[in-house]
Amino acid sequence: MPLYDPQTTALISIDLQGLVLSRPLAPHSAQQIVENTAAIARKLKADGGTTVFVTVGFSADYADAVNQPVDESFSFPEGGLPPAALAAPAEIAALTPDVAIVKRQWSAFYGTDLDLQLRRRGIKTVILTGVATNFGVESTVRDAYAANYAVIVAEDAVTTFSQEMQDFACTKVLPRLSRIRKTAEILAN
Repeated sequence: MPLYDPQTTALISIDLQGLVLSRPLAPHSAQQIVENTAAIARKLKADGGTTVFVTVGFSADYADAVNQPVDESFSFPEGGLPPAALAAPAEIAALTPDVAIVKRQWSAFYGTDLDLQLRRRGIKTVILTGVATNFGVESTVRDAYAANYAVIVAEDAVTTFSQEMQDFACTKVLPRLSRIRKTAEILAN
């Protein structure tokens, strides 16, 4: 039995842009995540599937960014994010997504029209790739699962900031919300 039906499946890539990819990543490199995501996107598109590229972005004054006290905050540059922070790597920029989403929270669903765009296209299954496994990817997986989408996480097309973080997400949390597969398994569908 196939892992998914391409006609009712969408790839959702999370935060493949300079702001995120320039950080130290583990266990998979930014290049590996980009290459695997591009391979899945090309195959899915060729088979009649849908691609959704999600990036994070804010207004120049960050008035649309969550701004609550936390123990480990992320600081943004004065005057807004520079173009390099928003730019996709060449392999991703060369692809034309069916849907482009700009998010302002961890999840690609919260405060965006992602669910609307998926439902209008008859999507029943989503494949997740991107950065960071236990932040934006996991938040999006949780919301996709709650919205009753079948979820597949491409384990070697997601990464975070340490092997320990990746292992916890991929062995303790995500298997309860999705099917975890390697890129090769997804491409073999």
